[in-house]
Amino acid sequence: MSGARTGRRTTFDEERGRYVIDIASQVNATHREIGDLPVATGEGRSLLLRRGYDAPVEDVWNACTDPGRIGRWLAPIEGDLRLGGTYRLRNNAGGEILHCEGPRLLKVTWCLGEGMDTEVEVRLAPDGDGSALLELEHASPAEIVDELVRTYGPGGTVGIGCGWDLALLGLDLFLHDVEFDPATWGTRSEAKEFATRSCHAWGAAIQAAWGTSDEDLAVAVAFGLHHYAPSEDDNG
Repeated sequence: MSGARTGRRTTFDEERGRYVIDIASQVNATHREIGDLPVATGEGRSLLLRRGYDAPVEDVWNACTDPGRIGRWLAPIEGDLRLGGTYRLRNNAGGEILHCEGPRLLKVTWCLGEGMDTEVEVRLAPDGDGSALLELEHASPAEIVDELVRTYGPGGTVGIGCGWDLALLGLDLFLHDVEFDPATWGTRSEAKEFATRSCHAWGAAIQAAWGTSDEDLAVAVAFGLHHYAPSEDDNG
C-alpha cells in the first residue's frame, strides 16, 4: 500500500496528501440510545454511545486518561488528575474524578459553568482481534431533563449527543495518527457532514425512546444542526 496507513473508517489518500474520513461508516460505527443511568442524586436520563476501535484496550484507555494525549483529540486538560481529584478541560467541562479503574472504567462529574451537575462514565472491554469496545454514557438528573424536554423539546439532547459523537470520532482519528486541532476541525466540511448525520441519528434514538412527534423531532434536529452544521442562511 506504499506506506499508506489504513483503518476501517479512515484512509490516507496519497494523491491528495491527507486522510479521508468515510463519513457513513463513521456514523454507523456508533450505537446510540437513550437510557436511564442513575446519578448520585437519584434517577437519571442518559445518552449511551457504543463503538469499537482498532486499538488495544490499554491504548484506548491511555488515550482517555493521559493528559498529553487527551489534548490531542478532545481538549487540553489540567487539574489534580487522580481518583478524588478534579479536572478542567479548556473551554469545556470540569469536575471530579469519581472512579478510575484502568483499563476498564472511568467516571467523572461533568459540569459546564453554573449548569447542572451531570456524570460521564466511560467503559472499556476487549472486542476481539486486539481491538477495544468503548461505551460512553452521559447521565443527568431525570427531573431536570424531563422538565427541559417538556418546556423546550429534546433539542438539547440532540446537541449533547452530537457533541459526543464528534469527540469519539476525534478519538478514532487520533488513534490512527491523524493530526488535527480538536478546537477548530469541527468547521471542516467533513466534520459538518458527520454532525448532520449524527443529529439525525440522535433524533431517531430519541423518537424510539420517548415517542417524540415528527414535528417536535424536526425542531430538535434543526437545533443541533444550527450549532454544529450551520447553513449559510444561519450565518447570515
